[in-house]
This record gives sequence, structure tokens and C-alpha cells, in this order.
Amino acid sequence: MKVECTRLQSGLTVVTENMPHLESVALGVWIKSGSRDETTDEHGIAHLLEHMAFKGTARRTAREIAEQIENVGGEVNAATSTETTSYYARILQDDVPLAVDILADILTESSFDEDELQREKQVILQEIGAANDTPDDVVFDKFAETAFADQTIGRPILGTPDTVLSFTPEQIRAYLDRNYTTDRMFVVGAGAIDHDSFVRQVEDRFSSLPQKPAASPVADVARYTGGDVREARDLMDAQVLLGFEGKAYHARDFYCSQILANILGGGMSSRLFQEVREHRGLCYSVYAFHWGFSDTGIFGVHAATGGENLPELMPVIIDELRKSSMNIEQQEIDRARAQIRAQLLMGQESPAARAGQMARQMMLYGRSIPNEELMERLSGITVERLTDLAGRLFFDTVPTLSAIGPVEKLAPMDDILGALSNKAVRARAANG
Repeated sequence: MKVECTRLQSGLTVVTENMPHLESVALGVWIKSGSRDETTDEHGIAHLLEHMAFKGTARRTAREIAEQIENVGGEVNAATSTETTSYYARILQDDVPLAVDILADILTESSFDEDELQREKQVILQEIGAANDTPDDVVFDKFAETAFADQTIGRPILGTPDTVLSFTPEQIRAYLDRNYTTDRMFVVGAGAIDHDSFVRQVEDRFSSLPQKPAASPVADVARYTGGDVREARDLMDAQVLLGFEGKAYHARDFYCSQILANILGGGMSSRLFQEVREHRGLCYSVYAFHWGFSDTGIFGVHAATGGENLPELMPVIIDELRKSSMNIEQQEIDRARAQIRAQLLMGQESPAARAGQMARQMMLYGRSIPNEELMERLSGITVERLTDLAGRLFFDTVPTLSAIGPVEKLAPMDDILGALSNKAVRARAANG
């Protein structure tokens, strides 16, 4: 398989990977713009724009967009995240021109009809309501709002009912003109695809995209603040998320953080799963994760358990964090590295996953990164680097705690801060 990349005169980047023996193609447009690029009065507009793009253009009604792609057995969808937005399709190889035409149509000629806008606002209000009814979604949203207080990176992607209801077609176009420009857009295809033919189709259909923003993009440098947020609800389980500032994509310790998260809570053999669930039976679900952004990150431990288990659960989690700053076995590193390698290679068997991976690499690094290079970055991670990182991540920073449900028995933040202090770690180390 060979990755090919062409930068058009307009500034638009086209990337493909031909995957032999496939009959289908996953293709899409990835934009280096998401909810972080909203102004104060635009909260939720990036997500609303993603919805409205499918609600009719100068050439197609909303129904025609859906019917034309499904008439050939294909599918089309979109997604908004904190720093990116994507519009993508999955079709058979003969229908690539149709998919390119539809994606170009919705991104360059959307009508943003007022009646459609009012209907879609109601749909998003229901989506917001559903998210608020899902505790394991709420605990993450409140975590972000607390960890990055009063910043766009910490705001829920969906927006609020008030902000969503306030948007006008003119505001949507203003956000589109400012952020959907060729220097921030990548058209990517993977599967049964011919690069040269794909480039010609993209060059023809996306020629009307603006090359420079109508106004300067929003600049918002992340400031991690940390803090404590708890919401008592009458639920069966308490959702608890303890987290810290992680590492940005380009930071030296980014891949080291990925390995550490895997060792702590990346699978059934991980430390947290074995100690918290298997040995003590304190909860059904517990895991660790590390998310990177362009200028910061989040390292967290999430658990769901009955409220009566909280007094024992939190000390056990903190103790596992302490142990990781003192000792990690080489076999744990090898296992984590093998898991990441397997996930990487298995993901590349899917054209949709491969297209998404190439798009992210192009946005972050300006090129597609070979598997060998990714594994080489992981190979340099040592026991000493991991224990040093754990000490800095967990005990040299302010934690963020988010909890929802029957959380009355959860320890006060002062107790958690005391347990996470360097003084406490040194004392425990001295006592064995």
C-alpha cells in the first residue's frame, strides 16, 4: 500500500492510499477546525454547521442528498470534535465521483435555509437533552469545563439550548468563511481508489473554496486550571473521573503518556482493572486514557461504581498512580507496545479507519507517518521515562475531579490533594 499526496494550487491537500483487493472506498473532507474555533457567541455553531450542511444546497434538497448516496448503496455522515470537523462517505469504487460531488456540494453550496435551520435546532436540542440524560457523558463534559475553566476547549461541543436557538444563517456563513478554507482542509481517500483520477475530481469540484479566511481564526491558547465538580443525582452508579493535564500531540512525552495510560488502565491485564475490579470487586468499569490536543492534553482515570464503594475506590486508584511513579516492569511496557501496534495494524484493515488516520496525521504533522516510524517512537520508552512521567503527571500538578450520581461518600478534595502531594508520595515510599 502506498500513500500519495498532492497539494493543489489552491492550497487544498489531497491524500490517498490504494488498498488492493478492496471494492470500496472511504473518502472525506477533514477540516482543521472544531468547537475550539468558535467565538464566545458561537458556542455550538461548529456542530450546527455540520448538521446544516446536509439540509440542502443550491443543487440538491436534503432528501436528494440522502437518496442519491443511498441509491448506490453508499453512506455519508459527519462529525465534530474539539479541534476538527469531518464529512465522509463510504461507497463502491465506481461511485467515487458521486461522493466527491455530494461532499463538494454540501461544503461549497449549502443554502442554510431558515425553515430547515429552525427544524434542525429542535433536533440538536433533543441531542443536548439526551446527552444530559447520559451520566457517563455528563461527567466528561463537566470534567472539561472544570479542567479548562472559561475556555472554548472546555465547553461542550453541542452548545447550550440558548446559544443553539440564537444562531442565524448569517452567523453560520461567517463561521464557515472564517474556518473552511483550503489551507485548513484535507481531502482523503482510502481503498479501491486511483490517486490521479481522485485529484482531478477534487480539483474540479472544490475549486470554489476560499483560500484565505474572511476573518482571522479564533486564537485560544489552552490554560489548564483543574478543580472539583460534583453533582448529586439519584442514580444506580456514581461516575467518577480523576484527571490531570496531559501532553500535547507534539510534546516529547506524548507517546510515553499513551503507554502509561495503557499500563494503568488499557485492558483486562492493566493495573487498575486487575486491582480495582478483579482483586477487590469495587466496580464494573475502570480504565485510564490519554487524549492529546494541539497545545495540551488530558490524562484521566474513569470508574463507575456504587456510592457505597467510593470511600475505598478513590484511595486504591491513587495508590496505583503512586505505584506507577515508583516502579514499572519492562514486560508491562512490552505488552502495552504490542497492544498499540496491534490496534494500529488492525485499524489499517478498514479503509474508513485508515482514511481518518491519514487525515489526522496530515493535520498534525503535515505528512503521513509510516508504521515503522510510529513504532520507533514507542521503542525509545524506558522504565525510567515512565516512572518520571508518572511522578510529574500525577504529583506535580493540580488534579481535576468530576463526579455525578450518589457521590455523598466521595472524599473531600482536600483529602485527595493531600494523597496526591509529593510529601505523601515520599512518605509512602519510605514506608515501603
